[in-house]
Order: sequence, then structure tokens, then C-alpha cells
Amino acid sequence: MKAMILAAGRGERLRPLTDETPKPLIKVAGKSLIEYHLLNLANAGFTDIVINTAWLSNKIHKTLGEGNHYGVSIQYSNEVSALETAGGIINALSLLGNEPFLVVNGDIWCDFDFSTLADLKDKTQAHLVLVNNPEHNPRGDFAIAEGLLCNQGTPKYTYSGIGIFSPVFFSDATQGVRPLAPMLKKKAEKKLITAQCFTGLWTDVGSIERLHTLEEALRKKQSTSKQVS
Repeated sequence: MKAMILAAGRGERLRPLTDETPKPLIKVAGKSLIEYHLLNLANAGFTDIVINTAWLSNKIHKTLGEGNHYGVSIQYSNEVSALETAGGIINALSLLGNEPFLVVNGDIWCDFDFSTLADLKDKTQAHLVLVNNPEHNPRGDFAIAEGLLCNQGTPKYTYSGIGIFSPVFFSDATQGVRPLAPMLKKKAEKKLITAQCFTGLWTDVGSIERLHTLEEALRKKQSTSKQVS
């Protein structure tokens, strides 16, 4: 299965850091966000990676290259300006092929084991990983009922930015700037999406404050690991 890392966004809330550095290349505890993904994906057996780029794309290309250093093979889907989540995926479909593929947001940090993702079931078009609601999204996005993603119901959870998608999911969408959320809600109404909950470590690095909190947590984790070893 191929994997796509979404890395085209501008990262407005992380300015001034993102004025000179694309958001996925921001370092946390000595390693960039996207490097954590590449290494975790490689460890889980995902070696064919597609990365979409727009803002400061040349820096991402130069830093990651073809992916050899991370044990993966990288192809780039370049955008003149960011097309948002669904638009970026649609633009990259020719690189992703005809089989289901994994998608992960480039601006999250997690210790999720990508090898545990469930395969798509018959007639379903996507499978999402949800997490407990963070402070910045207290109402959540979706519920889960009998393994299916639901727009209504309790408790509600937050979409983690990790999911498996079939190309069929995007078959009725046109190219251009297009957010993913409306498409998820529409497909959820038709019971075409399955979902699972993840209770491990996960952070949406969408602000300077969250970046600092994650940095502190990872530094403590690294220090504890050294003491144990």
C-alpha cells in the first residue's frame, strides 16, 4: 500500500517559524515532524511515499530527496498553491494508483503503529483513525457506531489526520481547491466509512504553544528512556 503525507500547507498559526521553514520540516526534539512519519511508515512496511508540496516546496525536496536516507521511495506532487486536503489528494491520484492508500497529515505527531490499520471492508471507501478530543476541538468531529463513521451520536471524537482511502472515494470530485471535511460527512451519511479509535500519543502541531508542549513531552520521554537503559 502506498502512503501520502500532506505537506503543502502554509502553517499560518506557526508563524514566524513557517516564514522560512515549511511546517512539516519544523523540528521537535531534534527531528522534523515529517521525518518521524517517514521512519514510522518505513518501520510499518510503507515504502512507497507520495508527498504533496506547495509552500517552500524546494526546501522539502532538498531535505528529503528521494527518501533513501529513511528507507523509503518518495514521489512529489507539486502544487502552485495549496489545494487543501481533498484537493491535494485528488491532484496526486495519478501517483497513488488504483489501490487503497494511506493518508497522514504532515503537521501531526503520533506514536501510532501504521501496520495496525484495518483494511477497507467491502463497499466502504475509507477508514479513519479518530482520537479523543483535544482542547482546541472539544466538540469533536464524528462518532462511531458498529464500526462505522457517523456524523451524529455520542461520544464524539476528533479525526486524527490518519486514514485509508480508496480512489473511488474521490471519483465524483473535481480538481481544484477542495477541503476534505464536507466529503467525509457526505460519505458518512451513506455509511461508506469505517473508523477506529486511537488512545496513544497524538498532537496536532497547529500552534506555537502546542509545539512547545510537544517538545517538552518528547524531551522528558527521551530522558526517561535514557535513564531506564
